[in-house]
Amino acid sequence: MLEHKVRTHKSSENLKREDQLAWKIAEVAADPVALDDDVVEMIGNRIIDNAAVAAASVARRPAVSARAQATAHPFTPGATIFGLAADKRFSPEWAAWANGVAVRELDYHDTFLAADYSHPGDNIPPILAVAQHCGLSGEALARGIATGYEVQVDLVRGICLHEHKIDHIAHLGPSAAAGIGTALGLDAETIYQAVQQALHVTTTTRQSRKGEISSWKAYAPAFAGKMAVEAVDRVMRGEGAPSPAWEGEDGFIAYLLSGPGAEYTVPLPEKGEAKRAIMDTYTKEHSAEYQSQALIDLARRMGPAIGDLSKVKSILIETSHHTHYVIGTGANDPQKMDPNASRETLDHSIMYIFAVALEDGGWHHERSYAPERAKRPETVALWHKIATAENPEWTRRYHSHDPAEKAFGGHVIVTMEDGRIIEDQLAIADANPLGNRPFSRPDYVKKFRMLAHGVVAAGEQDRFLATVERLTSLAPEELSGLNFVVAPDKLGAPAKTGIFDWR
Repeated sequence: MLEHKVRTHKSSENLKREDQLAWKIAEVAADPVALDDDVVEMIGNRIIDNAAVAAASVARRPAVSARAQATAHPFTPGATIFGLAADKRFSPEWAAWANGVAVRELDYHDTFLAADYSHPGDNIPPILAVAQHCGLSGEALARGIATGYEVQVDLVRGICLHEHKIDHIAHLGPSAAAGIGTALGLDAETIYQAVQQALHVTTTTRQSRKGEISSWKAYAPAFAGKMAVEAVDRVMRGEGAPSPAWEGEDGFIAYLLSGPGAEYTVPLPEKGEAKRAIMDTYTKEHSAEYQSQALIDLARRMGPAIGDLSKVKSILIETSHHTHYVIGTGANDPQKMDPNASRETLDHSIMYIFAVALEDGGWHHERSYAPERAKRPETVALWHKIATAENPEWTRRYHSHDPAEKAFGGHVIVTMEDGRIIEDQLAIADANPLGNRPFSRPDYVKKFRMLAHGVVAAGEQDRFLATVERLTSLAPEELSGLNFVVAPDKLGAPAKTGIFDWR
């Protein structure tokens, strides 16, 4: 890997194109390196993982609404949409929109945490939609996905967005554009412009994940994917983008991040180096914010030791800066303690999550968020006894580059009414590659079968999984098989109409 120093430059400096971050990203995307076998295997795992979550989400209101918008844009050749027959094709940017929302709705797919947050699986819907529309092979699709993961992970390693209240989709727009460029075999010049355009139009605030969190949390990554498709299309037609997007005197770093005096370091593969960043990412066993994964596993372990939860006096979760200030009491969000809060808000309340996981001995993607579950009196009582605190050691481990030290969990201290203290800690979620039960292909298949049960017919599940197994040998006409079809009565119906179906 090469480390690139990135800072603001005055316009009078005339920063050379080859010294700009967008150009360096474009060179990585345009580099036709071979894919390692384990990378191909993991790409297949993440395609399965996305489909699993989409199957569980396909009839949920946000996914239904996004699909209704997308189906107003039929197109030939076009791309497929989760749940609909393969011969129904739609404009690729709208297919990316619908599928992106379905993948993101339950907050249940893969993650990478470093200087910032990310869900790299959000790259797959826009890259797949373009591959289907443009008649690309499975090999080209896999290469594009490898680039999407590489660019997003490397940006997340080097540039912190959340400290400036910028949503993490500002890393996703450029990475998806780069991945599309790789899949299409575009030259560095075209990818360079598309990456900058995608950054420019996907910079939004973190209010998406603050206070009364709405369904936009699921829509935001889909929006970035849709914008990436449109950015590549626009640039392929000969149009340009604001340049240099990151380093410009009035650009991203100067006015949206740490200012003209700041310098960031972004690692990227050197020429000829394999794109392996996907191997550093990890999926979720539980449908909740990633920083709660280890703590759910810890609650599952601590419950029997605690015994009667009504006798708990207080619970303190010592954890990292990120966990305390984003999903803990350090966020100072009263909504995180509100039994009437939305699912999206409860997903970002470690106090709620830990209480329910203690009571239930685990986590369920629907039952754990049910309104009646959140309002259960004994749950509310336990929930309000839980607080978080930042511990510098957990913050240090969160940011560590040493896999043996990196941690996203915490230390829990339970004080009982009789004065007894019960404490335990867990650094890594069980399903993490370094955890107690690392996920492999059978685990991804099991997750897919579980979430698709009752939604996707068994034979259709088998067909989809068999298609993924042949990923890099798929012919263009077979890419529509990287989708699943469900019966119309399983799709849900829009609650309201919008301008695309106005009557």
